[in-house]
Amino acid sequence: MSIIPNHATVLFQGDSITDCGRNYSDPGSLGNGYAHLIASQFGFLYPDSGVTFLNRGISGNRMPDLEARWQRDCLDLKPDVLSIYIGINDTWRRYDNNDYTPAELFYERYRKLIVDTKNKLDVLLVLIEPFVLPVPEDRRAWREDLDPKIAAVRSLAAEFKTLYVPLDGLFAASSMSTGPAYWAADGVHPSAPGHALIADAWLRAVKAI
Repeated sequence: MSIIPNHATVLFQGDSITDCGRNYSDPGSLGNGYAHLIASQFGFLYPDSGVTFLNRGISGNRMPDLEARWQRDCLDLKPDVLSIYIGINDTWRRYDNNDYTPAELFYERYRKLIVDTKNKLDVLLVLIEPFVLPVPEDRRAWREDLDPKIAAVRSLAAEFKTLYVPLDGLFAASSMSTGPAYWAADGVHPSAPGHALIADAWLRAVKAI
């Protein structure tokens, strides 16, 4: 049985992987990615639960962007379950724009966001770690920057005893038999099967399947 209570509001927060083409003019739009798949599968499995799913992911976002819009796009919505998936752009901007975010700063900002949220809301947290796959090959160099940020998210999940979705390891393991491009053609943005992988892992984390 899922640990998501009946009539809960579930909020997905993040960047383009969460956004996935949602309609910003429609508050109920979930986009075409893992958030939509989760809501669809959960609704199928628990048709009487009355759970509402919201998506406020915005393409290109980094941790400072979440901070800037947190009141409007999180606290004001008063979610019962909050899923946060952020970090890959904090790495990517180092390599395409020479805009470096140290892992320590990423950790401090993320931790403050969690503390502020828990002080204001009685919320169940689900943290999703960012991932990168080696397609194209230059993505391998990103590990130097991303791995400490993944470690930061894991540390926060342990400290606050949140639910956790270990995507980097799951995508790496799944790539062994298919090659990484099957799951994310650019190493970052999931394919349709990649979004299904995220949805499956998330639903397992909340014990919905």
